[in-house]
Amino acid sequence: MASSSSFTLSQALLTRGTSHHGFTQSSEHHRLALSTLSLPSFSGLKSTSSSTLRTPTSRRRLSTSQASLPIRAAAVETLETSTDAALVEKSVNTIRFLAVDAVEKANSGHPGLPMGCAPMGHILYDEVMRYNPKNPYWFNRDRFVLSAGHGCMLQYALLHLAGYDSVQVTTGPLGQGMANAVGLALAEKHLAARYNKPDNEIVDHYTYVILGDGCQMEGIANEASSLAGHLGLGKLIAFYDDNHISIDGDTEIAFTENVDKRFEGLGWHVIWVKNGNTGYDDIRAAIKEAKAVTDKPTLIRVTTTIGFGSPNKANSYSVHGSALGAKEVDATRKNLGWPYEPFHVPEDVKKHWSRHVAEGATLEAEWNAKFAEYEKKYPEEAAEFKSISSGQLPAGWEKALPTYTPESPAEATRNLSQTCLNALAKTLPGLLGGSADLASSNMTLLKMFGDFQKDTPEERNVRFGVREHGMGAICNGIALHSPGLIPYCATFFVFTDYMRAAIRISALCEAGVIYVMTHDSIGLGEDGPTHQPIEHLASFRAMPNILMLRPADGNETAGAYKVAVANRKRPSILALSRQKLPHLAGTSIDGVEKGAYIISDNSSGNKPDVILIGTGSELEIAAKAAEELRKGGKAVRVVSFVSWELFDEQSDAYKESVLPAAVSARVSIEAGSTFGWEKIVGSKGKAIGIDRFGASAPAGKIYKEFGITAEAVITAAKEVC
Repeated sequence: MASSSSFTLSQALLTRGTSHHGFTQSSEHHRLALSTLSLPSFSGLKSTSSSTLRTPTSRRRLSTSQASLPIRAAAVETLETSTDAALVEKSVNTIRFLAVDAVEKANSGHPGLPMGCAPMGHILYDEVMRYNPKNPYWFNRDRFVLSAGHGCMLQYALLHLAGYDSVQVTTGPLGQGMANAVGLALAEKHLAARYNKPDNEIVDHYTYVILGDGCQMEGIANEASSLAGHLGLGKLIAFYDDNHISIDGDTEIAFTENVDKRFEGLGWHVIWVKNGNTGYDDIRAAIKEAKAVTDKPTLIRVTTTIGFGSPNKANSYSVHGSALGAKEVDATRKNLGWPYEPFHVPEDVKKHWSRHVAEGATLEAEWNAKFAEYEKKYPEEAAEFKSISSGQLPAGWEKALPTYTPESPAEATRNLSQTCLNALAKTLPGLLGGSADLASSNMTLLKMFGDFQKDTPEERNVRFGVREHGMGAICNGIALHSPGLIPYCATFFVFTDYMRAAIRISALCEAGVIYVMTHDSIGLGEDGPTHQPIEHLASFRAMPNILMLRPADGNETAGAYKVAVANRKRPSILALSRQKLPHLAGTSIDGVEKGAYIISDNSSGNKPDVILIGTGSELEIAAKAAEELRKGGKAVRVVSFVSWELFDEQSDAYKESVLPAAVSARVSIEAGSTFGWEKIVGSKGKAIGIDRFGASAPAGKIYKEFGITAEAVITAAKEVC
């Protein structure tokens, strides 16, 4: 029997379920977005090797030429199952028709993949995966990702049969789910290395992912797969639904590469299952073989027929993304011998799947007992592990953040960021991350830790390589693995263009990734316009559920990290300078939490003559302009506007105290696009910024040439007041 302490850990995760990121039950809004979520299912059998593979002239020829390849003897051992073949077939057809009927009812969706992948899905959810349907937050459950998310009815059918309310991640556009799965597997390997003991392994689960031909064509999937092979993520098993069909037709029109050979080159173990439609034992054997390979991830290529069972549309693009139509649904029912009404689950199938409730409860209870023993023997590690698995931040963690005075030496906010990261790493056990091959420029190394590599997964510096898009989506997977894991990733701010889709999914699925983006303006100087962000601040301010933070000095950088760490259901972007900046009087950590706040003011009665508003490196410019204007007798308020989003969330009274409606004389200055600033300065105010691309020159010269100066602020202030 599990002890009360171990029970508390599982219960804590379940109680947090209503607000835990990554699961669809977190909000009604997300329930409505199910069609975009990630889900998987699988199949398998046949190992491939470089000696037997030939570069094909077409993917059709690849399948044909490999049909006679021998199956490894080790692979023919099947998973133990007492389920009779007839019931398995009936269960598989139940999955198929739940998908067909749902798409037909909605007159929208993708029936083809669920019909072809139903055998994989059945075997995974019914025979292989470890989970508790009544607690989708049980820590040691197997994770499942559907990278080919358009086939979501496959997973919805499986979850319905299992009574399991759990979608692990929202994958979005094709390929991202593969990267999410890499993040989940990376998190598992990291936590296992840190907390497992020779006598008690509390982290021991697999990550399964289904991806399709479209995912294989996407660069992000290759980026992530490359890193997974390098890191030897042995508990990652990917099922490639090899059905040869895309929206535009047969994949031969655009995709003829040898996928098996590519994945072998990426460091994966590769198995080929020739018959994913009815080869149940082959699928079982492939999974067993994959689990036996512990030093590298496994790709199981499963050749399937899209729309399997449809007499007139199977193996064609017409079944990919459209309902079958009433006549074809009837024909498919007849073809597969399915006499039931729409959405019917036969009683014997329902009874068979219902056992997962009791089995899942037993699995979790056994793990709880195991963790109770662990907690007795290793109390310190257990406490740290509970913080990560529950998402409960350590008490007083924010006290680790540094503070500064105006006398402190000037420093680039990217350097101040590294100080914060290293301070927080000592108190936040779930903080880990890295850069896309720019660690020495982004200043993201955790100095007290080594590199997460294949043989050192316990370390907390992740070397993502030049893989920006993959990096973002991998971090989403890490964040959604456990609520107390706090991943950060870094590159130059302008390179967010290479990873925007992953950042958008962070916001959509409430993954609290911290994006450390340095070289945030023309202030980076000679690298020139290709590396100087202009429109980026405005574009991320337009994105829902994300915090765009641009700190001006040390106190504000610390404040930005306090906000980012505290917001576990909202990603944060920190825009940081390359150039050194002074520590300004009046800045504070608490002020950042309000989004915008007053750093200096010589007015009275909340009636300044003019309000000067700055962000980041331009706050200093606004402060200098205020000094000159005050010499001329003006009552000037200077406001630091670190985050529009946080300011929008403040009370009307607070907003009025910072930006009184009666004061229309307002001037903003920011070394970026002026788009959107009219919301802040109003129709009578002026926004100083840059609405063109940058230039290659020393930072000081560019600032002067582009009019990002105190003189420009003074002139504008005199014009508006």
